[in-house]
Amino acid sequence: MKKLVLASGNKKKISELQEILASFGVEVIPQSAFDVPEAEETGLTFVENAILKARNAAAHTGLPAIADDSGIEVDALNGEPGIYSARFSGAGATDEKNNALLIEKLRNTPAEKRTARYQAVLVLMQHANDPTPLIAQGSWDGHIIDEPRGENGFGYDPHFLVPNINKTAAELSSSEKQSLSHRGKALAQLSQQLQDQFTR
Repeated sequence: MKKLVLASGNKKKISELQEILASFGVEVIPQSAFDVPEAEETGLTFVENAILKARNAAAHTGLPAIADDSGIEVDALNGEPGIYSARFSGAGATDEKNNALLIEKLRNTPAEKRTARYQAVLVLMQHANDPTPLIAQGSWDGHIIDEPRGENGFGYDPHFLVPNINKTAAELSSSEKQSLSHRGKALAQLSQQLQDQFTR
């Protein structure tokens, strides 16, 4: 089994990615197992931040690294919070604080104008100086609702309504979410590239 370091400290994200990547015969080890310091996310795009995180993890471990940078774009907020989704409410941000701020900013926005999408970018680097990292991207369209629904998921999931099934992301099972989500789509896109990498 091939080993990959996952450049994330988010336990729920780690669990989600481990579950999906296991089907590729890949053992995913979180960077915390190697005491890798968090990379500074100084990029201005999801792609830049994912590359920074993957390069940092590969440099500290000597193993191939995969990093995810993801977030939610709300049309009525001109794409905010975007790359700042995890730290939307500032220092000490939590899912609860971020969601509260999002709902407050949308207080005067009618339901039909609350369109949003999750974005995910995955980057796989064979080593820290990999000049051709693999990059995959997926998006997931929905609407933001005021009242949270569901106990699964994380981040903005309880407020992210998937219109065609009338469920929030937090009401979906992990298998349902994998088949629909931005991260699931990005991983599906990356799967063939992963297999190519590991069978060379």
